[in-house]
Amino acid sequence: MLGTIGAVVVNPAAAYLAAMTEPAGTIDDTLAELVEDFEVLEDWEQRIAYVIDLGRDLAPLPEADRTEANKVPGCAAQVWLASGRDADLLTFRADSDSAISKGNVALLLKLYSGRAPADILAFDAKAALDRLGLPQALTRQRANGLNSMVGRIRQEAMGAE
Repeated sequence: MLGTIGAVVVNPAAAYLAAMTEPAGTIDDTLAELVEDFEVLEDWEQRIAYVIDLGRDLAPLPEADRTEANKVPGCAAQVWLASGRDADLLTFRADSDSAISKGNVALLLKLYSGRAPADILAFDAKAALDRLGLPQALTRQRANGLNSMVGRIRQEAMGAE
């Protein structure tokens, strides 16, 4: 209907889940899609809401993965990050007790899960997150937590090479 303003829908939830489990294209392609998604949103409130929505669409993390070994240190909230292998690719599962942290880790899974360790290590996460403007939209403690999550993913990739 002309003249009616509705909610902005960037991608349906199924698209988030598919991208987190079966990446199509390169990690740079996924980043480009995220950049487009962020550019459509008008302000940081909408962008943070988008990140939180990503977290809501994460598959439940099995209790067996909620171990001390899978906790990401340096996060404001509890964040669990478990990894696995699928042939030569690393897969990640995650959860958090905070909506923003859960959304942040979901965004990282969208970028990193289902990738080869070499691709993960070659990707400049700091530049990517700066391109999205995400660290600037977060409190310092949450931005540090986001960096800790990236560090943990990179650590898993280094151990898998």
